Amino acid sequence: QQKQQQQHFPLLEARNWDRHRAGNVKGHKTARSKESEGERRGEETAAKQNMAAERDYIGFATLAEQVHRKSVKRGFEFTLMVCGETGLGKSTLINSLFLTDLYGARSVPYAEERVEKTTKIDKKTLDIEEKGVKLRLTVVDTPGFGDSINCEDSWRVCTQYIDEQFRQYFTDESGLNRRNIQDNRVHCLLYFIPPWGHGLRQLDMDLMRRMHKKVNIVLVIGKADTLTTTEVQKLKTRVLEDIEANGIQIYQFPDCDSDEDEEFKQQDRELKASIPFAVVGSNIILEVAGKKIRGRQYPWGVVDAENPQHSDLIKLRNMLISTHMQDLKDTTRDVHYENFRAQCISQISQHALRERNKLKRESIASSHDPQTPSNSINETDRLLQQKEEEIRRMQDMLTQMQEKLKSTQLNDAVIDV
Repeated sequence: QQKQQQQHFPLLEARNWDRHRAGNVKGHKTARSKESEGERRGEETAAKQNMAAERDYIGFATLAEQVHRKSVKRGFEFTLMVCGETGLGKSTLINSLFLTDLYGARSVPYAEERVEKTTKIDKKTLDIEEKGVKLRLTVVDTPGFGDSINCEDSWRVCTQYIDEQFRQYFTDESGLNRRNIQDNRVHCLLYFIPPWGHGLRQLDMDLMRRMHKKVNIVLVIGKADTLTTTEVQKLKTRVLEDIEANGIQIYQFPDCDSDEDEEFKQQDRELKASIPFAVVGSNIILEVAGKKIRGRQYPWGVVDAENPQHSDLIKLRNMLISTHMQDLKDTTRDVHYENFRAQCISQISQHALRERNKLKRESIASSHDPQTPSNSINETDRLLQQKEEEIRRMQDMLTQMQEKLKSTQLNDAVIDV
């Protein structure tokens, strides 16, 4: 019997094992079926959500893409004026900023050549393309500024040029062909301060007083490699003190939005702390430690123009191009040009008012003159009516512009708070 039981036990164990394995297989099939059922239900739910989203989708979320495509296709324009006396590295800095050879080598004029030298306007345009984005850069140089012995009116050429561009834009804007207006307004003025001074000179303050309400002024200390780090910081502090003491308004960086990332906020703080920018430019490419740099070779070492420890060139480039170019254009359009436009409309209104009063006096004199024909009086009345309508229209435009300027200033004040 024991032998028979031993013979039956393997059969029982095998049968139990088969039942156990069959149960596991059945359990696995049930689990897989539940998983597939869950996946199917999830896909159905996602499909229903997508269908509901498509029904509720209007399409205005693509407006940003539409504006981006249109702007990239049209391209961008930026006009930069450079002002400062000869020998401060203005042309070299422009080449270093935009990595171009826009200006070749120049020679510093001798003393006898500078006696009668006058300020001129030298405008050059360059088309730059980067990653499919086109930029038409216009650089307005002012050779001869501050070079003559009598520099009393050196600022006049600069202010006249800015006003001429505003006036031309105002004329084009008032014409019929408004779609193809070319914007030559000056969006930024890079004003160079000599490194060998002890702050702002009278020439510097005279120009900035007459320019700070016409253009965005960005101050630059040229040839900063002639100063030590301590001297650079002292000169920056003195320049800012002179600006505040004389009530000069230079370009103010807008405050960052609260939702900006911390890296951008830190970059903005560094830019604000660097004003005025102490820069070093170079047209020469050097190879140092197997790396090509744009710098200057001296007997005691090499100055790397793009090294933040040697120069503020990278910070100035980031400010002008990467972070604040559009804000410079917006400030030019919304503040400086609107001020000029309001003045023009006010002058036109005053001129029309004088003409109306003149016609009124002539009409009164003609009405008392029996020899004046009646058709002449009617013509005078018609002209008077036209002048009155023109004055009324100009006054309405002036009121709208003043309200717009007030709202812009109010928004700026809210942002500052």
